[in-house]
Amino acid sequence: MVLVIAAAGGVGYLWYAGKLPGLSDSAGDQAGAGGPQKRDVIVVHLRETKGGGTSTALLVDNETTKKGTTVLLPNSLSVSTEDGASTTLGKSVTDEGSDSTRDSLSTLLGSKIQGTWRLDTPYLENLVELVGGITLDTDASVPSPQKGEDPLVKQGKDQILSGQAAVAYATYRASGEAQSKQLARFGQVMQAALKKVSSDTKGATSTVESLAQIPDPSLSEQQLGASLARLAGQAKSGAYDTAMLPVQSDGTLSSQATDHVVKDILGGTVKNSDKNTAPRVSVTNAGGPKDGSGAARVALVNGGFTVVTATEGGGTPQSASRVTYADAAQAGQAKEVAKTLGLPETAVRKGKGAANADITVLLGSDYDATG
Repeated sequence: MVLVIAAAGGVGYLWYAGKLPGLSDSAGDQAGAGGPQKRDVIVVHLRETKGGGTSTALLVDNETTKKGTTVLLPNSLSVSTEDGASTTLGKSVTDEGSDSTRDSLSTLLGSKIQGTWRLDTPYLENLVELVGGITLDTDASVPSPQKGEDPLVKQGKDQILSGQAAVAYATYRASGEAQSKQLARFGQVMQAALKKVSSDTKGATSTVESLAQIPDPSLSEQQLGASLARLAGQAKSGAYDTAMLPVQSDGTLSSQATDHVVKDILGGTVKNSDKNTAPRVSVTNAGGPKDGSGAARVALVNGGFTVVTATEGGGTPQSASRVTYADAAQAGQAKEVAKTLGLPETAVRKGKGAANADITVLLGSDYDATG
C-alpha cells in the first residue's frame, strides 16, 4: 500500500458533501463499503515558497471499490514528535521533517503511511499548466497582488484557472477565515487537477517526471505516477470525494472521527503491537484532575509507551478510571499501563476502545496526577 501526504497547512466526523465546495454525495457509499479492501494512500505536503505556509492531505485510492478520496488534515491536528512530545501538524511538517511527520500520522491514524509527496507551490503551478489548466467552482475572489489589476481568481461556477491562479486559490485565506476554508480550496484544486491527469500509468508518470522534482526517498516518480493515474481514473468517472477531518479545539480527534477515518476511509484496523513494539495508548481525562491527560502522557511516554492521543476533557465524567484493551494479547500491557499511572489492577478490563489505539485510558477522579 502506498500512502502519500499533502501538507497544507480529537474526535468528530468527516465533513462531507454540502460542506466543502464541489463535493459529491457518494462519500457515504464509500464509508459503507465493507469486507477486505485494497487501498493505496498518498501523503502530499503543499508548501508555500512565499510565506512558508503548509497544507496537508491524504490521497486515498480504494482499488477494491474503485473510489478515491482526498482527506484534508488541518494544521492544528495534534501529532507526536520523535521524543514523544506533542506538536501540531503544521509545525511538524516544517520542524520535524517528512519522515517523522509520516510516522506520527501513521501512528495517530492507525494506518501505515508509506510515502510522502512534497508539492511546493511552483510545482503545483507547473502541474496545473502541464495538464492544461483546471475548471472548478470557486467560493472566493482572489485579488491580484498588483493594484488596479483584475482579480487572479473570480468567484463563480466553472472558473478556468491557470497554474498561477490555481496556486493563488489553493493558498488563499481571507482575513478572519479559518484555515479549513483555505484547506478546502486546496482540496478542490487537487481534485480538479486529478481530473486532468492521464489515467494511463505511462502518461501520468511522464507528467510527474516533467515536474523535475527531487522525489522523496519514500516515493519514486514511477510509484507516484502509478498512484496518480488510478486516482485520475476515479476523478474522471465521478467516483471521487473530498472530506475534511475536523479536529477539536485542543487539536485531538473525537472517537467518532477516528473510527470513520481509520475504518471507512483508510480501511485501517488497529494492528496489534508485536512483542517488541510498545502498544499505542489513547488517554482521555473524563473527570480526573486538571491537566490530568498531560500528566498521564508524560508518565506513559517515560514508561516506554506510545501515546497517540491525550485529550483533556471528553466522555462522561466518572469517579473510577478505566484501562481498556480490545485484544487479549494486550492484557498484560494494559496492566502495566495501569501500574504506570498508579491505578489499581481492577481498573483494567477487556472491551472496545479507541480505534487508533491498542489500549484506551479514561481518567476518573481517582487518578492522582502527582504520581
